[in-house]
Amino acid sequence: MRPEVKAALVREHTYAYAALSPWDARLDSLILPDASTTCMNIFLDEIATRYPDDFIVLVLDGAGWHRSHGLKIPKNMVLLPLPPNSPQLNPVEHLWDELREKSFHNRVFGSLDAVEDPLCQALAAFEPDRKRIGQLTGWPWIIDLVKNAN
Repeated sequence: MRPEVKAALVREHTYAYAALSPWDARLDSLILPDASTTCMNIFLDEIATRYPDDFIVLVLDGAGWHRSHGLKIPKNMVLLPLPPNSPQLNPVEHLWDELREKSFHNRVFGSLDAVEDPLCQALAAFEPDRKRIGQLTGWPWIIDLVKNAN
């Protein structure tokens, strides 16, 4: 017998932005109200501010807000777009898969606020867990690439 799962009739959205470093398993995230150039600029500025002494290469997919001409790229950062249709090359995709599987599987939420609370909790639990982040994203070819670049 197939189990019944309630379906949402109303669609509301919130957006989790994340930057992670497979090299040292650092994760930084923000939850913002939409996927837009404005929010992406907030995120880029936040990451640049958190790591003012680092030069950051941020790998991005082809989302519109990642390619906007209105992006204000901080001086200590460069954006590196992935080839089209290649999410498997983006380590952060494994973070999203893990969050969906562990924190949002077969759940129905009564409101957007009810979604944001477990999302905040899941991201907050992930950020200090460098071992888990490293296991999900520290692929040998990425680590070797960074080692060989130094």
